[in-house]
Amino acid sequence: MTESTTATITVDQFIAAPPSKVWRSLTDPDLHARWWVPGDIAPIVGHRFHLQMPGWGPVACEVLEVEPARKLVYTFNATWTLTWRLVAEGTGTRLLLEHSGFNLDDKRDRDAYERMSGGWRDILPRLTAALADN
Repeated sequence: MTESTTATITVDQFIAAPPSKVWRSLTDPDLHARWWVPGDIAPIVGHRFHLQMPGWGPVACEVLEVEPARKLVYTFNATWTLTWRLVAEGTGTRLLLEHSGFNLDDKRDRDAYERMSGGWRDILPRLTAALADN
């Protein structure tokens, strides 16, 4: 039996807002929908929710780990995991994202990995813009 090749996308983004404000945008459904997609997210370990992804429909997620204003980890579909880390930096926040679990031996996963490698770099500036509006 051969092991599959897995990949992780990592993004390091400075946001000119305190961690508490960034945290709310990651965990409040109304704020989350402003910068990414709608969903019934909540920062409670074990909480199962769906994110309404364009072109995919509802994607099942489950919260795995919560450290308020510091770390949020949840599954995203059956195989991927999103890990959001927030680190205070001056008057802002260093946001560290890991989107892991891509099976590069699977065409759909490989295609998603290639799209999302650049996609997160397009999505996260929308978070920065949404924070500036609040």
